[in-house]
Amino acid sequence: MQGSIKKRGKDSWAVVVSAGYDPLTGKRVRHHRTIRGRRTDAEALLVQMLSQRDTGIDSPPGKLTTAQYLRRWLRDYAEPNCRPKTFARYEQYVRLHWIPALGSVTLGKLRPLHIQEVYVRMQGNGLSAQTVLHAHRVLRTALQQAIRWQLLARNPADAAQPPRPVRYRPPMLSENQVQDILNSADETPYGTLVYLALMTGMREGELLGLRWQDIDTDSIPPVLRVRQTCGWLSGKGYFFGEPKTVRSARVVELDGGTITRLRQHRAVQAAERLYHGSDWTNHDLVFTGTKGRPIYPGTLRANWLGIVRQAGLDHLRFHDLRHAHASLLLASGEHPKVVQERLGHSSISTTMDIYSHVASGIQAGAAERLAARLRRTG
Repeated sequence: MQGSIKKRGKDSWAVVVSAGYDPLTGKRVRHHRTIRGRRTDAEALLVQMLSQRDTGIDSPPGKLTTAQYLRRWLRDYAEPNCRPKTFARYEQYVRLHWIPALGSVTLGKLRPLHIQEVYVRMQGNGLSAQTVLHAHRVLRTALQQAIRWQLLARNPADAAQPPRPVRYRPPMLSENQVQDILNSADETPYGTLVYLALMTGMREGELLGLRWQDIDTDSIPPVLRVRQTCGWLSGKGYFFGEPKTVRSARVVELDGGTITRLRQHRAVQAAERLYHGSDWTNHDLVFTGTKGRPIYPGTLRANWLGIVRQAGLDHLRFHDLRHAHASLLLASGEHPKVVQERLGHSSISTTMDIYSHVASGIQAGAAERLAARLRRTG
């Protein structure tokens, strides 16, 4: 017997679910619950009890708290299915925001208004609209899984409205500003890393995970292949993984100047490796920290801060080098499809959506060129 419903009175029903046998006594284990209402209410309760039994959630039906569910979701779904950094971000939002705010609320009684109140409190505590939006997405993802596990009929986060953050517009860098950044970076051990970021538009993790075996200098044209990323998680250390998306695993063509720069960098690295001998940790990485180990992202960010300060561009993030690569290509008339492929965006619409402010300038120039052409033929 998986489960049963028995009428107890005029509008009372007994719902029983079998939970197997006790491993110590060998006796059958059953969960009982009485509900008042219609038979359809009892049937819905039976489905919920069966789902809770099958997903392994031990709380009595109707008493599962949001905190209990979110911890189970992190353990049984998020950790096995998400990339390490994504899981770490999910865990942080759940631990810092959702469990303290809503953990005591019974999952089945969670309503959009509960969630909306948390948004208001988060902003009142000084958190940005972007942070609140990220928190919303994490909770919505978690509750969507609760629907698949048949613990909820609908997602209360769908009806809550997070604030709309101010859209970030990547800065447009002039050629002189780019040269200032390169000159400043060349005074540090990160000159070639910054140069390659500007010339390829690669993400930080892609650059830190780049290996010499991923660069083909003999092909025509020379290329590098984005095959792995490198990151850092507090308490776990360095980890290597696959690129962010299928599109992110891409081939990026290189110019002759970049190849020359990489060869010079490899010669310096070879001398350093020879100096350290057996102490060198060989990951075949193009960019390394002490004795061949991966570069710690915090060290890179600290050095980057010094680079942009010297260049007079304190507001610039390392990720903005990726934006600079795309913006300069588009501004020089490169086709957006080429930019999309170099950046590894999923579609050309993503590229144009991010760089719409650059595209508007391109359209103005195109209009002027078209008008000049018509004047010549008129």
